[in-house]
Amino acid sequence: MRIGDPRRNDLAQYDGLADQWWEAAGGFAMLHWLAASRAGHVPPAAGPDALLVDLACGGGLMAPHAARLGYRHVGVDLGAAGLRVAAAHGVLAVRGSVLAVPLRDGCADVVVAGEILEHVADHEAVLAEAARLLRPGGTLVVDAIAATRLAEVVAVRIAERLPGGPPPGIHDPALFVDRRRLLAAADRLGLDLRLVGLRPSVRDVVAWRLGRRAVVRMRPLRTTAVLFAGYGRKREAPGRRGAPPARTVEG
Repeated sequence: MRIGDPRRNDLAQYDGLADQWWEAAGGFAMLHWLAASRAGHVPPAAGPDALLVDLACGGGLMAPHAARLGYRHVGVDLGAAGLRVAAAHGVLAVRGSVLAVPLRDGCADVVVAGEILEHVADHEAVLAEAARLLRPGGTLVVDAIAATRLAEVVAVRIAERLPGGPPPGIHDPALFVDRRRLLAAADRLGLDLRLVGLRPSVRDVVAWRLGRRAVVRMRPLRTTAVLFAGYGRKREAPGRRGAPPARTVEG
């Protein structure tokens, strides 16, 4: 499938592969790695009513992490097949768009938005929904693919051909994320956000291929030019500026 092919970013692929969501070595292997990485940046729940909202939750791979950290876990997604899988793993499943989440303002202590920004045209709208859902001081964790030529080569031309990589055709580089615009949007929305590059541990990937590890650890990387994560908080006072956004590295 060529870059620019209209069949790219066909999210129906996720429903077609729904039976593989929880296979550690299946078509969604890397999503397990990213879910574990996200969880490492979520604080333990402050109380029994603490809520984690999982935007584009898919099959609910954040479920064991949310439970371990003590959160009620609400997953939002458009895919019915994935939501059924998520619900079977204890997620409170809500069918809806990440551009108009059917939940009240300020309901969430944590919002995670993993592997969704690079699938929508309006990145700021997703970020705005995350900001709306978060209570002041709440935690935001995102990950996405950068809008760079390097990311197109690594995330599409190479990764789609590797075991554990994304399904062929699932990404459209035209939707990849402009990091400067993302940081500027976060600042306007009252979110203090810093970006960090991510890569899989090479040693863990080898062990995973040999069947010696179920999950590959994600390591921080200086450059955010391919895969990156965003870690942040919603400001306590609307309109009050926090620390300046971290500079992205073009590398």
